[in-house]
Amino acid sequence: MKQDVIFTNDIEEALSRAVYAVGGDRCYVLCDEHTHQLVLPRINSPYVSQAHTIVIEAGEEAKSMRTVERVWQELCDNGATRHSMMINIGGGMVTDLGGFAAATFKRGMSFVNIPTTLLGAVDAAVGGKTGVNFAGLKNEVGTFAPARSVVISSRFFDTLPREELLSGFAEMIKHALIDGSSHLDTLLNVDVTSCRGEDMLCMLQQSIAVKQRIVEQDPYEKGMRKWLNLGHTIGHAIESHSHRHGRAVPHGYAVAWGLVCELILSHRLLKLPSEVVYALAKYIDNHYGAYAITCDDYDELIELMQHDKKNEGDKINFTLLHRIGDCAVNNAVERKEIEISLDFYRDLFHL
Repeated sequence: MKQDVIFTNDIEEALSRAVYAVGGDRCYVLCDEHTHQLVLPRINSPYVSQAHTIVIEAGEEAKSMRTVERVWQELCDNGATRHSMMINIGGGMVTDLGGFAAATFKRGMSFVNIPTTLLGAVDAAVGGKTGVNFAGLKNEVGTFAPARSVVISSRFFDTLPREELLSGFAEMIKHALIDGSSHLDTLLNVDVTSCRGEDMLCMLQQSIAVKQRIVEQDPYEKGMRKWLNLGHTIGHAIESHSHRHGRAVPHGYAVAWGLVCELILSHRLLKLPSEVVYALAKYIDNHYGAYAITCDDYDELIELMQHDKKNEGDKINFTLLHRIGDCAVNNAVERKEIEISLDFYRDLFHL
């Protein structure tokens, strides 16, 4: 699953290359309300200005089959064919949903992703996973369908609030935990909220390279690609829990807290050095705060973990670490150990 990933702040030239490589009869642009207002006017390309633009609602609540049906309807009503192309411009919600809509319309039309958030750039836009939320569960419906090209730029990050930058940075920390200690040390000494331009582009290139290497070896998540799920079994449960209870948190924040919990499991079950757990917990606490839970939330959180796509039968599977850069997949963890990890999380964050 080789993707053409282009790292540049000259988006117009990169988009021209991407569209020319695909060809096609028509272009369609998909964006959300925020991207339509803040980003599209700053892209000086005929492939954007002359395309039919489909604008969807912003936010995780819009990542639904109802929105996909609306996108399909607009494509139908405006002459799209399987030889057409969709340009998805936005954060992870837009590239996930847009990729899914394009991959399933007339059994598949080509699409290009232009992520406009840090989280979208390092996570959703690259790797070939598409999907939507269903029945209150994150990415429950989707498909493997790689974008023909992904244009990675830091040009629009000046539109992002601090919270959005930190959300994306959590996924970069995850990549560093998978990659090695020197990569992690570098990231934990960077102020991502003030990093811009070429410096940010270099950091993006190093982080995305970790994901690309893994995806190219295991595109359909049979083994090694599960490394990328580090922090996500508990992280997705926290994220779903937050939406259920009307206190929604950003995806990257939930992953950050999930990483702490799953490093605690790694320490207990695989002997990951405790200093790694304490160092990460201190960093996350200082920058992300804590998601407040009590022992009364454990049943619901574990029920949400049971819907994780990595599971087999009744087992809850985790990706864990022996040490930084050394992952172990398919770790079936007993309920008692999960509860202990949540207990330690609450202790570390003084909850």
